[in-house]
Amino acid sequence: MKRKKTKLQELDVAELLDTEEKLIAYLSAEFEEGDPHYIKIALSNVARARNITELAKKAGMPRASIYRALSENGNPEYETIQKIVKALDMQLVVVPKGARLEIRE
Repeated sequence: MKRKKTKLQELDVAELLDTEEKLIAYLSAEFEEGDPHYIKIALSNVARARNITELAKKAGMPRASIYRALSENGNPEYETIQKIVKALDMQLVVVPKGARLEIRE
């Protein structure tokens, strides 16, 4: 009996980030994990979910610079990450390891 090949569809994480809560949870988890490669991917997904052109305007950066910094071969500097996070109307904070922040609106 021949096996039927199943074609898998690629998942676009940016499409799933449709609420502020999901964006915050996703970025928080990646920053907590601490792997720079996955933080860059998460920022790229969030930037695409939020409209990268508008994000670039708010960050005061050319759109191409954000694409380049968050690309597969990109290596964003801390200043770039900070500008992107600020343009997302978020901020980076330091908490004791294992602590959880309560997000209030």
